[in-house]
Order: sequence, then C-alpha cells, then structure tokens
Amino acid sequence: MEYMILIYADEARYAAMEEGQMASLMADFVSYTQDLEAAGVMRGGAELAPVRNATSVRVQNGKPVITDGPFAETKEQLGGYYLLDCAHLDEALAWAGRCPAASLGTIEVRPVTA
Repeated sequence: MEYMILIYADEARYAAMEEGQMASLMADFVSYTQDLEAAGVMRGGAELAPVRNATSVRVQNGKPVITDGPFAETKEQLGGYYLLDCAHLDEALAWAGRCPAASLGTIEVRPVTA
C-alpha cells in the first residue's frame, strides 16, 4: 500500500540554521532517501518551495477566489513529502520516525487511497 510521508516544520527554524547545521541536515536527508531506495519502498518525493510561494484557490459563490499563501494559518508548514510503498502502516510509521525532520517538526503519515 502507498503512504504519503508529509513533512511539516516551521520554515523560520530552517532559515535560522547555520550553514554547517543545514549541510548536516541535508546530508541526513540524502542518507535517509538512499535508505528508502535501498529498501525498495521509495516511490517519489520532493522538497517544496517555501510557503511564501504558495497560492490558494477557494470557490465562493461559484467563483474562484485566489489568495497568496497557504490555505490555513499554521505554526508549521508543509515542506516536502515522500511517497512510499509499504506492506502496512507500521512499516510506514517506522520510516516516518527515521525521517531527519521528525525532530524538527511533525511527520504526517497518510494512506493513499487511489
């Protein structure tokens, strides 16, 4: 079954990191991604542009309303994702717990239904 591993964190926390800290974190992500690929569960993934680049669309009174920014005000922003093919939820949760961003924010695990 496929699971989305959604990575939420406060973008300001990443922006405040020193260059060495960021380089170390990125190296951890490279290693994590390689582990996912070696295990044969990786189906895709990407880092997202900062939330300041987001645009939201809502329909009100039958007409689209387009606004800059994310849909909801939150303390954490969706920063990236992995799409995994795991045998069961427990396996997906184990991978989510190994994600380098798990100590910096929230990792949401959600089954893909289609």
